[in-house]
Amino acid sequence: MSHRVTLSFDNGPTPEVTPCVLDVLRERGVRSTFFVVGQQLRAPGMAAIARRAVAEGHWIGNHTLTHTVPLGELDDPATVDREIAETQELIGDLSHPDRLFRPFGRGGIIDQRLLGYHALRRLGEGRFTCVLWNSVPRDWERPDGWVRTCLDDVATRPWSVVVIHDLPTGAMDHLPELLDGLDAIGAEVVQDFPDDCVPLRRGVRTGAFASLPFDR
Repeated sequence: MSHRVTLSFDNGPTPEVTPCVLDVLRERGVRSTFFVVGQQLRAPGMAAIARRAVAEGHWIGNHTLTHTVPLGELDDPATVDREIAETQELIGDLSHPDRLFRPFGRGGIIDQRLLGYHALRRLGEGRFTCVLWNSVPRDWERPDGWVRTCLDDVATRPWSVVVIHDLPTGAMDHLPELLDGLDAIGAEVVQDFPDDCVPLRRGVRTGAFASLPFDR
């Protein structure tokens, strides 16, 4: 079985880590997507890091404003809208044309709390592309052991969308090890996302949507 791997980085940017991640990706000729948290992007210097990422061929996606509560747990439509819209405004012209959005999954769990009615309506009206995942090596829990977990996992399927985090945990010190491991198993690192991880494309529900536990 051949393997494709899409790398995505959540919860940044951070001054201590994201530039180092960009250095490694540039050296290895790998392009990825950074799903940024709006509050992080507001910090001094962070917009410049995001701009560098785009200049080097990476994509920027929206990962909510505060990254505190799954949108499906919020009852107030105004709060849901703020989580999505304010981050998109901060991303501005750095946005991918498909307006990539990744919800907060509280540990990578995909269940009915991930997106609720209000979020789905807002994403549809805004013509967002919702990007999920199928590989979460939990680098935040095992910053020195996540690479082996990731490599074992991506070997089980044809196309993996891996979620790792450009946060100051020490985990990204092992990013070169991951890339070496992917090379060793002959994996092709790509930037696109497989259909089964994209329940919405430009606001339109895809075939993947029906298999997910979302409120309609």
